[in-house]
Amino acid sequence: MRRKPNPDQRRRELCDAAIRLLADDGVKGLSHLKVDRKAGVPDGTTSFYFRTRSALLQAVAVRVSELDLKDLTAAIRSQSPPVTADEPSGLATLVMRTATGTRLVRTKARLELARQAVRDPLLDQALRGYSERFHALIRDAVLRLQSAKKKPDPAVADRQAYVVMTFISGLMHAFAGGDRRIRSAAELDAFISGIVAGIGSSTALR
Repeated sequence: MRRKPNPDQRRRELCDAAIRLLADDGVKGLSHLKVDRKAGVPDGTTSFYFRTRSALLQAVAVRVSELDLKDLTAAIRSQSPPVTADEPSGLATLVMRTATGTRLVRTKARLELARQAVRDPLLDQALRGYSERFHALIRDAVLRLQSAKKKPDPAVADRQAYVVMTFISGLMHAFAGGDRRIRSAAELDAFISGIVAGIGSSTALR
C-alpha cells in the first residue's frame, strides 16, 4: 500500500518549490499549478494545502524565515573570537554564501516576497514575525566582534545590530543583482567591524 505523504513535509516541499519559482519568475509567475509542476506532484495538490494565493505566499514567507533563522543561528554559534582573515566570523561567512547556490535562490525569493509585502499586510506580518529573533542573533554577532573589555551599553549594541542588519540586507540585495564587489568573508568582516566601531565612537562622543 502506498504511504500517504506527511502533511507537514508536503507543505515544506511545496514551499521549497515555490521559493524556486519566486527566484526564477517573481511573484507574478507564481501559481498553485506551477508549484504543483515544479514540485512534481499531482495537479491540485498545492491548492489542497494552501487554499488561496495569499495563504501560499504567507507559508513561503514563514518557510524562508525559518531556513534563514536556522542558518543564522548555526553561523553565530560557530563564531568565536578573535576574528581574523584566516578565520572570519560565522556571520560574514554565511552572508558570503548567500551569493551562490540554494541560498542565492532563497535570497531572490525573499526579495520578491518583500516587494509584494508592501501591498500585502498579511504577508508583511508573516515576514516581520521573525524580525526580533534575527535582530537578537545579529546583536549577539556584533557583541562577539568587540572586545570583552569594551562591550557597549545595550542601547548602543541595539543600534549597531540594526545598522549591521540593514547593511547586510542591502548587500544581499546587491548579490541578487549580480554585484560581487565584496569578494570574501574577511573583507566583509572589515566592513562590519568598521560599522560597529563607527557607531560606538559616534555614540560615545555625544
